[in-house]
Amino acid sequence: MRMMGERIVMQEALFYEFRLEQHVPERHMMRLIDRFADLTAVRNHLKPFYSDTGRPSIDPELLIRMLIIGYCMGIRSERRLCEEVHLNLAYRWFCRLGLDGAVPDHSTFSKNRHGRFRESDLLRQVFETTVRRCIAENLVGGESFGVDASLIRADVNRQRAVPGDEGLPPDAAGRAVQEYLETLDDAAFGGSTPVVPKKLAPTDPAARFTAATPERAFFAYSTNYLIDLDHAVIMDVEATTAVRQAEVTAQRHMVDRVQERFGVWPARLAADTAYGDAPNLAWLVDERGIEPHIPVFDKSARSDGTFARSDFRFDHEHDRYICPANKELRSSQRNSAVSRSQVDQDGFIRYRASKHDCDGCAFRQRCTPNTPARKIMRSIHEGARDMARDLALTDAYVTARRQRKKVEMLFAHLKRILKLDRLRLRGPKGAHDEFLLAATAQNLRKMAKLVPPRVAMAAE
Repeated sequence: MRMMGERIVMQEALFYEFRLEQHVPERHMMRLIDRFADLTAVRNHLKPFYSDTGRPSIDPELLIRMLIIGYCMGIRSERRLCEEVHLNLAYRWFCRLGLDGAVPDHSTFSKNRHGRFRESDLLRQVFETTVRRCIAENLVGGESFGVDASLIRADVNRQRAVPGDEGLPPDAAGRAVQEYLETLDDAAFGGSTPVVPKKLAPTDPAARFTAATPERAFFAYSTNYLIDLDHAVIMDVEATTAVRQAEVTAQRHMVDRVQERFGVWPARLAADTAYGDAPNLAWLVDERGIEPHIPVFDKSARSDGTFARSDFRFDHEHDRYICPANKELRSSQRNSAVSRSQVDQDGFIRYRASKHDCDGCAFRQRCTPNTPARKIMRSIHEGARDMARDLALTDAYVTARRQRKKVEMLFAHLKRILKLDRLRLRGPKGAHDEFLLAATAQNLRKMAKLVPPRVAMAAE
């Protein structure tokens, strides 16, 4: 028999012996990430942006650590992030707050983001620190890269959109509008295409109205990833408007920036057909010496059963095409005393057959049934296109195409695990900040997963 127990009312102890370190599990995500979150350079990086006098500010390293928690753990609200850090022991430990450390107010993030963080480009510096650590941990092969872009919804109400050809209303104002006006000539945003968007969002004009997915059209930005295909480490990230031309331009900026910042120059680049236009292939092959493992963007195939361009053989020595009937197509059928450029404004040269040859040809109905003579368009960058076609027949191409799916897996992880399927910040700079922080979180989680704790500690 036992007598009824009585709950002992809690009494405040005079002293506690409590070590936060002992209450964070060894395999907790924040403990694993902490090994690679090197933020020692943050203060020196921001020093020129602080005054030598006045009231001490909140430690910028604390703010960055809290943002890393938010993006690593999918906490999208900064108000909620402050609450979670206040209550969660592991988060307090990661932020070096102890039990009695004060958590900053959520408004502090906005003040620093729009000020010192952007002026100093701090978030890119933090991201590049994770890339250098990945290189030091031998997670970057540096031979094969992959590139792709993904649409991220903008923080815009599509019901309040205005027709694009009418432009912004006169009363449109705000930080996002100012950033839009500043990027009208930027190749990543306003200068990427002369096409007027169907709709414009007054609250975030740089967001592009797109119907690129099967779902209903929406306003979006594009996040562009350049990754190393060995372990899917994100080497660079860039925010652009949601059009293909801007994404191709971002790919060039990222390739050059990775070489400049880290001294890494890929031998191969895998991408989808959106990056397979002739000028981009020529840039990769002729200007950067990179093998394009990219499907060629080509519209020369025909669906009516007539001969396609691939049925014609190009004679480099004599600059002509040879048709299936063994007749020639030339870029010029006449001799002129004045030299004229045969290249049109789109970078193509027209090769034409002789009407006399086509009139009596037995293959006329299979070649050019509706025109007097056959014509073929050839890009001035056809050499790079031919190289891409030849590479498509190799085993290395098949491997690169399979590994390229790692970029898509990173985007799926970004949206489903990190919860970045919709932006919280507005404007090009807001998208830039969010994409950099998300890529930083993904690289940190990658190292936490792939590098055993003992190996990492020994390396340190």
